[in-house]
This record gives sequence, structure tokens and C-alpha cells, in this order.
Amino acid sequence: MKLRYRWAPMLAVAGAVVAGVALYLMWEQAIAPIKPPAPSSFDGQLTLHGARVVALGDCAVCHTARDGKPYAGGLPLSTPFGTLYSTNITPDPDTGIGTWSLEAFTRAMRRGISRDGHQLYPAFPYIHYTRMSDADIAAAYAYLMRRDPVVAKAPPNDLVFPLNFRSLVAFWNVLFLRTGPETPDSSRSAQWHRGRELVNGLGHCAACHTPLNLIGGETWGKAFEGGVIDGWEAPPLMRLAHGPVPWTEAQLATYLRTGISSAHGAAAGPMLPVTQELATVPQADVEAMATYLFSLQQPPPADSAIASLPVADQAAVQRGSVLFAGACASCHGDKAPMQSIGDRPGLATSSAIHAATPRNAIRMMFEGVPWQGEQALHYMPAFEDAMDDAQIGDLAAYLRATYSRLPPWDAVTQAVADLRKGDAAK
Repeated sequence: MKLRYRWAPMLAVAGAVVAGVALYLMWEQAIAPIKPPAPSSFDGQLTLHGARVVALGDCAVCHTARDGKPYAGGLPLSTPFGTLYSTNITPDPDTGIGTWSLEAFTRAMRRGISRDGHQLYPAFPYIHYTRMSDADIAAAYAYLMRRDPVVAKAPPNDLVFPLNFRSLVAFWNVLFLRTGPETPDSSRSAQWHRGRELVNGLGHCAACHTPLNLIGGETWGKAFEGGVIDGWEAPPLMRLAHGPVPWTEAQLATYLRTGISSAHGAAAGPMLPVTQELATVPQADVEAMATYLFSLQQPPPADSAIASLPVADQAAVQRGSVLFAGACASCHGDKAPMQSIGDRPGLATSSAIHAATPRNAIRMMFEGVPWQGEQALHYMPAFEDAMDDAQIGDLAAYLRATYSRLPPWDAVTQAVADLRKGDAAK
């Protein structure tokens, strides 16, 4: 008993220290609100530069709900921990950022702290935006403050306990937030440095193309090795030059800016709106991104033993060929008019068909590519409601067997069922 009482004061002191550190990490001071600045108070050239910054940062992609007003938030973001809703970043004073000063905006971009001092969830990629320059942040602020204010309050987030307590993000930041710019590399060109700035910072490519760990952080040591976002596979960016259908730097730059590559396929899913934003920025920006990404290329790991590879289900392939003839051949068949118009990509070089998993091929058949208007470069109808799991699985088996020389995907029909249920973790 005496020994236990002897340790009690020390335990109390330790508990007080831990509590003090926790309070220190979690507490952030509010920054005083300001009167919403007049749009005319922002320089026109600064605002024009801000449009470029906001496009490179994909701000509209996440902060615009389907059929919603631009930048007014409300877009549901599915995570392994529940659903987050993007916030309103228009200059509305009550539901947006109209009362935010440049100082408050900069703190949010650099450290993920809202004007009133609460922690922002890291679905907002401030761990990447922290590398932005002061000039780019000021330009983005000017551009957003000159948008039309929209009254729109985001729905409440639906997160599992205890992650619904924002203050816990402070501990997450200790592990994953590294503020400040990256160290210059004197051996590299100005274009390489610009590409690194965009890929690692403003463009936050690793946020989708890096696997996440159990607490939602990017896995250390696995940057750009691929991830899953909204049920789609974000492919590894370090294997582009060494994949089954190798990319070139020029092809990647064209794809980023147009959303289509004649040698690899068309952007779809979460990548489609990214390419639509990049279509508005200077060609030099996407070329710099391609230059940096190609400096990261690595050869693929050694292949597994040939004897362990699965064998194609010929019955499924045959059924898939019938489905292809009826639903797909008019656009994707070898003699289809689409194949000779606009340098459209063929299935024989499709990245989705040559991928390690059938995820993107299945999602493409589910969702297609939405119609974007008369100027759209590509469109594909959705087949999620027109075909059942077995039919989608058979069609995937046919595409893999016919348009690649790779081994068949394993358990395709089960993968279709999982994806139809929205299980993005499988």
C-alpha cells in the first residue's frame, strides 16, 4: 500500500503534464473577424493570378456540390471514418469566409486552423498547401473574395467516435504536418522546381496517389505508390514510364491538360474534374508537373512466379464478347467511327484494362463519363443500372483477355459486387 501511495504524486504530475501538453496542442486563438472587403479593393492582376492558383489547387472540385453554386461547399467526401462535407469558401459573411482576413486565410492554408480557432479536418489538404508561397496564398484569397457570396451552410459531418471531436486533429498534425517550403536542389532546373512545387504543394497529388494508414495519414515512405479515392484507383505515379503501356512525359502533360491520352485512355471519376481545372492553366504548369513526376520514375518490382498466375475463365470471356458486341462495339470496336475521330484512345492501350486490379475498369462501366456539353472531348454512358454484377464481371474478363497480354484479374464478379455496395476499402 505504501508503495502505491508513493507513486501517486508522480502519476498525478505526469497526468497534469500530459493534460497540459494536450491543451497546448489543441488550443488555438481566434483571429478577429473583419468587415467583408469590397471586391474592388483587390488588384485585378492579383485576382487573375489567383484564378490560376485556385485552378491548380482544385478548390472548385471539392468545394462545389453537385448542382450547387461554385465554391459554396456541401460536397460529401467519403472517408474510412465517415462522411465530411466541404465548406463554403465564398465571401458570404455568415456561412463563408467573408469575415476572414488574409492572416486567417493564410493560417488555414498553412496549418489547417479556421478563423475561429477550431481544427480543420485533413481532408482539406493543408499538409500540402503549407508549401505554397505567400504570393500564391494572397492571390487565392483575392480571387475567392471576389466571387459572388452564397448563403450555404454545409451539412454536419458524420464521423465515427471519437473522430467527431475536432480537437483530436491537433495530435494528427504532430505526426503529419510539416510546415514550410521544401529545400531547393541546386542540381535541378527551374522547371523541375516548379513541378515539385505544384505536385507536392498546390496540386497535392499525393493526397490521392499515396496509400493511407490506419489513421488517415499518407503512409510514410510510400509517396505516389497509389491509393483509392471515391472507389477509384489512383494509380502509382512512380511507374508511369515502366508500366505495361509506358507513358512519355509529353503524353502525361497532354493528359493532365486535356483529360485524354490517345495512347492510354480518358480521365474519369475524381480525375476528370482535375483535368478540367488544369485545362485553364498555362501549358508550362502541366509540363513542369510532368517533368517532376518523370524524375521520380522507378522500375516495377520483380514479377511473381508465372505458375501462380490465374487462368482466364473462357466461358466468362465468351459471354463478355456477346455483351461487348451489343453494348460497346459501336464506340469501341476496331471499325467503329469513334476510333478514327479526334485521335481517341483504343482499348488495347487502356490504362484501366492494363491495371493490376479491375477497379477502374469496373467503375468506368458503372459510371461512364458524364456528358459535359457540346465541347466535351469524351463521353461514355453509365451501365451500372443496365447490367448486373455477373454481366459487368464477364465484360471485364473479356476486355482483359482481348485487349491485354496480362493474366486475368482474380475474383472479378466479387469485385463488382463490392464496388456496387460502395465498399471502397476492398
